[in-house]
Amino acid sequence: MDASGVVSSDVMPGAIGSGVTVRKPIPERWLMTDERMGDALWAALRRVPPGSGIVFRHYATPAGERRAMLRRVKRVAFARGLVVVVAGESSIAADGVHGRVRTPATWRIRTWPAHDRAEALAGRRAGADALFVSPVHATRSHAGASGLGPARAMRIGRGLGIPVIALGGMDESRWRRIRRFGFHGWAAIDAWVR
Repeated sequence: MDASGVVSSDVMPGAIGSGVTVRKPIPERWLMTDERMGDALWAALRRVPPGSGIVFRHYATPAGERRAMLRRVKRVAFARGLVVVVAGESSIAADGVHGRVRTPATWRIRTWPAHDRAEALAGRRAGADALFVSPVHATRSHAGASGLGPARAMRIGRGLGIPVIALGGMDESRWRRIRRFGFHGWAAIDAWVR
């Protein structure tokens, strides 16, 4: 972490001989998108603080509609200083990718979902810059699944040298309570939708 509080999981050289470094900032707060948000997505994008991250999912949305929606999300994100990573294959460049997808050289961040230690290790091997460990608490996204609890969730990603993001039933109040376990940040859907 640098003096500004930005965690950079990787610093790589810029142009040969330039001495420039490219940092990969990992936001503390994240919005996970999906179809059940409907038009509430646009209000949620206005609620997340500047500097936050967006994991654009919308897996079930038809390809053309998904591309148009991602373009619109990127415009809002750019105007608000948000980081956008895309889950699933996309021909539209963003700040990064989420999960097991090809990583074009122009994308700076790779985030990774981890529900157990094996998935966390796979993320580390794939070069993940942050792990989204879930579900920390019970959540509507995984109906019927019990939460891992913060201590167990943190053990999934501990010691890998990668920032761990708490996902599943999270909101600002829960974040304040579990931060002490060593999580870098938190992500949610419902916390940003009112």
